[in-house]
Amino acid sequence: MRGQPGFFDVEDRLQRLSDLGDQLDAFARVVDFEMFRPELEAALDYSDRAKGGRPPFDPVLMFKILVIQASNNLSDDRAEFLINDRLSFMRFLGLGLADKAPDAKTIWFFRERLTRAGAIEGLFTRFDAAVREAGYIPMSGQIVDASLIAAPKQRNSDGEKADIKAGRVPEAWQSHPAKLRQKDCDARWTLVFGKARERDDGTRHADIAIPVFGYKNHISIDRRHGFIRKWDVTDAAAHDGAMLRRGLLDRSNTASTVWADSAYRSKANEAFMDAHGFNSEVHRRKPKGRLMAPNIRRGNAARSAVRAAVEPVFSHQKGAMALTVRTVGIARAKAKIGLANLTYNIRRLVFHERRAGLA
Repeated sequence: MRGQPGFFDVEDRLQRLSDLGDQLDAFARVVDFEMFRPELEAALDYSDRAKGGRPPFDPVLMFKILVIQASNNLSDDRAEFLINDRLSFMRFLGLGLADKAPDAKTIWFFRERLTRAGAIEGLFTRFDAAVREAGYIPMSGQIVDASLIAAPKQRNSDGEKADIKAGRVPEAWQSHPAKLRQKDCDARWTLVFGKARERDDGTRHADIAIPVFGYKNHISIDRRHGFIRKWDVTDAAAHDGAMLRRGLLDRSNTASTVWADSAYRSKANEAFMDAHGFNSEVHRRKPKGRLMAPNIRRGNAARSAVRAAVEPVFSHQKGAMALTVRTVGIARAKAKIGLANLTYNIRRLVFHERRAGLA
């Protein structure tokens, strides 16, 4: 039977949500989101409203919505619905039942302004500084890797593909701006190769090549705490190894060792790390047409035991956070993936604080 409404029904329900492990409540207890206000206000550059008009929503509230979206891979329309539907979302945003929530278009416009201002990198850096202030400094070396992030597939003709690869806009699209807005000229196709296992008789199945269209999330995590310290986004066809020399290594780490798979093994990378004081523990490649020497195989196995710590980052982003790209263009993809990296670090901080008994 339906009970009589009470004065504390909402508070009791929220307390029950906290007892059940409301993740957003943990975010609010561990992270002071006011730290992001200076970067947000500088990027948004709102007017002084001398001419009047409705005031904008609080930028910290709007940024929290982006964190909710990144945690759950929500579209703008779905985020609008769930903000109005869920008490846990309202509490995290500081909204009451009588307060007006931002609509989908407002959320899109806020994220677009941050994207155009290039503010995501600054927000990520600000949170990384807070993580360091909390005592989680980069330690014990770093692990570098990359992961493919799928984007909506494009249906283009061979001629259009050739124009895109050459950096040109296909002529047929130039007279149709609405169509051009829906075409992603930055994402690329690549192949993911899977190694076939041996049969019982010693023969092997054919290797599998899976085509993937989208972007690539390049990250560097510190070995001790597992936070993402450096990141960058490229199209899916970009070679992993070249990113090592493009600011992906964290020079503030207390140890100089760098772990990475064999895609990062090259003379240029080894020379770069040696010149900048890094100690390479990059996997060695198998000699072409020959068996790998036993000592090299054992060395790679030892490196893999350490390097495997980066895989849970990607599995968490693609699993619990369901990270995909639904936007058009690398600028928006970089904002989406950058927010996912920042949100992962928030989750990681909550994990460490809980383990330390501080959350």
